[in-house]
Amino acid sequence: MGTAATTTTRFPFSLPPPKSYPPHNHRHFKVSILTPTITPTLRVQAMGAGDKLGEFGARDPFPAEIESGFAEKVLGNVDTEHKILIPTVSALSLSQQECTPISPLQDPMSKDDAQKLLKKVLGWRLLDEESGLKLQCLWKLRDFKCGVELVNRIYKATESCGHFPNVHLEQPNQVRAELWTAPLGGLSLNDFIVAAKIDEIKTSDLVPKKRVWA
Repeated sequence: MGTAATTTTRFPFSLPPPKSYPPHNHRHFKVSILTPTITPTLRVQAMGAGDKLGEFGARDPFPAEIESGFAEKVLGNVDTEHKILIPTVSALSLSQQECTPISPLQDPMSKDDAQKLLKKVLGWRLLDEESGLKLQCLWKLRDFKCGVELVNRIYKATESCGHFPNVHLEQPNQVRAELWTAPLGGLSLNDFIVAAKIDEIKTSDLVPKKRVWA
């Protein structure tokens, strides 16, 4: 019976001895991973009735928007575009509106509607005459020359409207203006628009100065 041959293979490296670690008290550590929050940038764009008026620029989210968690819904869409509608004509002040053509078939404004709009113009009163409703305003000025100047300012303020008031320069220092829409035999929205534009005329340099008592 033959003897089995034994082959020994030697590797050119040796395993490192096992490390010994100091004893520990097995405390547990809680690790919190913070995930950065992406706040989207809102590009606010104003739009009218089908036409773009231009971009107003970016803004930070409102507190209510942050609380609603809207950022989670648009995460990754940092250029989300939000459109804001321009207020309709009815929401604009009277002085910012423009007069519109009047149709002969159109009814004059009712007295109730006229009294509501009367609160939006200063210094004007409502006249209920046989010929229909009218608006009237009086100015007491410093002298006759100031009256002439006020008449000129009224003309400049209303020349682009195509709807003019009847202006009376009454001596010595009073100006009276009346507004109504003759084709309707009463008042229309145009009368209140013109009255509001006249209200914006500067008159502080034309009225008498307050007397200061010693």
